[in-house]
Amino acid sequence: MEPKGPTETKGLSPDRAIYIISVAAEIAEVHPQTLRIYERKGLLTPKRTQGNTRRYSERDIERLRRIQELTQEGVNLAGVTRIFELESELEELRAHYRRARDELDGALAQSQGAADHRDHNALVLFKDVRRIRRAMKTDAVERAAQSRFALPPVVLR
Repeated sequence: MEPKGPTETKGLSPDRAIYIISVAAEIAEVHPQTLRIYERKGLLTPKRTQGNTRRYSERDIERLRRIQELTQEGVNLAGVTRIFELESELEELRAHYRRARDELDGALAQSQGAADHRDHNALVLFKDVRRIRRAMKTDAVERAAQSRFALPPVVLR
């Protein structure tokens, strides 16, 4: 069902309650009494003025259109309520998933940074490897020579 009139309010928040009940009903192509029923069932919660008149926002109109769409597909009002509850729960779970994924991405990046830092500090230049090998060979040769030509320990009495 396409809206018949301009309902976008430029520069205004979609939560700003600006429509009185008759205008909201006309925009959504329903009877004002239908809006009151939806409010009693907890499907809509319009804002109230100081004079206690109902005011509907763009978000309320969108929700009203969604209610109309579902009821025209054969869903009763109890079903619409349950669908809204499940959609809300799904959005909360998606937000929780996004936060957890962002947290995990941050931890992985931090872990990778620590691993990169460790690997960088553990790197030995190839020229240093050759020098270290030569030194190790020299030490090994000296130890072998000392053990081969070592004099037996002198025992003093």
